[in-house]
Amino acid sequence: MRILTRYVFREFLVPLFYCLCGFVSIYVLFELSGSFSRIADAKPPALTILKYFCGYLAPFFQYLAPAALMLATLYTMWTFCRHSEIIAMRANGIGFFTIVKPLLVVAFAMACFVAWVDEWYVPRIAQWAKQLRNERFDVAKAARADNIVFRNAKADRTWSIDVMLDANGEHLKDVRVTVDRPNGARLMNVSAERADYLDGEWWMTGVTVQHYDASGREIASPTPELDALPTRSFPQFGERPGDFIMQNRDWAYNSVADRIRYVRHHPDLSEKMRRKYSYDTWSQMLAPLACLVITLFAIPAGIASGRQSVFKGIVGALAMFFAFYGLVIGGMVGSDLGWIPPILAAIFPHAVFLAIGGWLFYRQR
Repeated sequence: MRILTRYVFREFLVPLFYCLCGFVSIYVLFELSGSFSRIADAKPPALTILKYFCGYLAPFFQYLAPAALMLATLYTMWTFCRHSEIIAMRANGIGFFTIVKPLLVVAFAMACFVAWVDEWYVPRIAQWAKQLRNERFDVAKAARADNIVFRNAKADRTWSIDVMLDANGEHLKDVRVTVDRPNGARLMNVSAERADYLDGEWWMTGVTVQHYDASGREIASPTPELDALPTRSFPQFGERPGDFIMQNRDWAYNSVADRIRYVRHHPDLSEKMRRKYSYDTWSQMLAPLACLVITLFAIPAGIASGRQSVFKGIVGALAMFFAFYGLVIGGMVGSDLGWIPPILAAIFPHAVFLAIGGWLFYRQR
């Protein structure tokens, strides 16, 4: 790695670290002011408190990261211009893209990290953090999920679960599954004292199976030997533990894969809800791109703050920042009202500001 590249990395990563720490501290202090009494009463372990605040902050990280990148970029480019370092670099034959490449690399890495947080960390931790707060930081109560009802409209199956015994949803207690025919008539009822998800199949213990004819009357079992087994598998039940966890999780905490699967299993959704879920899915897919978009237009704004005036550069960057998220909100409203297709509403703000940022960036060459 060239000395210049290491220098730019260092000059950029230090203010970025400070900006992230500042934003995180504000959110932690704000939440701590409302939860301090509950934490003091419950006295949970320090690791649980740390995990709670990580889960609390995770859904907001997709907004904190672009804001921190913008401020760090403004400060870095202002510092370079104030000390005439960019002029010196250009005078030595170093291209503009080579100078700012470390900033774009960090922005890309941050975008990948935001995608990882949204897709992996938030679905596993954010709901637990919310439930822990609601249970006054009682860890045992927060780990349980009771009274879950999951409807698989595509397969005409409804699960009623009294107790979820683990956080992964692979071990259930007191389970009832009703299976209907396409015309709505009952096909089968399955009741079990326990259900375990093993090797991709549901195995049930203490099973009672009831069968019904086409008119809904209970009939004798067509497979009495199989139904008499104390423990048996149900390979025809295609639901996965993640489906039950998602049913008990706030929609905002779901990953893109979970959202797509949910919509596929619920063909009976209204048109309004289908538009909302479609927009939310596309919006979450594109959220990490904001790190690159905002960094792209913050670079020329930072140069303007050093060459012309600090006020002009900062105000211009803030105006672009709020205009970008204002257009995002406008797209969300337009999609919800049915004025704009959800895909277009989610893509349009990123495409517009990516073009604007690219044009401003190109002018600096």
